[in-house]
Amino acid sequence: MTAAAPSLDDDRRWPSLKSYAHESSVSTSSHANRCNQPVEVNLLDDDGWIDRGYPPEHDGYRWHRKRVAGEHLGASLYELEPGESTFPYHYELGNDELLVVVTGRPTLRTPEGERELSQGDCVLFPSGPEGAHSLTNRSDEPVRVLLVSSFALPRAAVQVDADKLMIRWGSGADERRWFRLDDAVNYWDGVDG
Repeated sequence: MTAAAPSLDDDRRWPSLKSYAHESSVSTSSHANRCNQPVEVNLLDDDGWIDRGYPPEHDGYRWHRKRVAGEHLGASLYELEPGESTFPYHYELGNDELLVVVTGRPTLRTPEGERELSQGDCVLFPSGPEGAHSLTNRSDEPVRVLLVSSFALPRAAVQVDADKLMIRWGSGADERRWFRLDDAVNYWDGVDG
């Protein structure tokens, strides 16, 4: 006769798994409430657009955004009018990104060159120079794209064309700094002795 498999309620057999499942659901819920982030959005309607925070608006980089976020994973839906881009050509360090084209035909720039994407296309941008990318709407209709990423901290990003590096160590607007790569110094620069 075969014994029945233990259930998740059996604290003697699965205490850490049961505890983890309970703690995970509680912390994700409290995180969403604490950060005032929705946990559900519709990618096709016109409700739920949020005010632009960081980075501030700039010519060529105007967009509308919706956001859904948990404790370790987040996604932003961007709507780009013709001629607008999401962000300057860049890559992340310590953070992968995933792009899903929801509507329209955006132009993607990567280290391999430029190409037009179509609705339903999904592209992974791995951490590092091979994941460099920018997205521009060169069509004559609005484009919607979903960008998904982890909230790995600390992390960095490099704007390749601008020769800048960003270091981010927290989620607050004042917990990141941008530096020009030309400003690099020696390891011992400024150290006495």
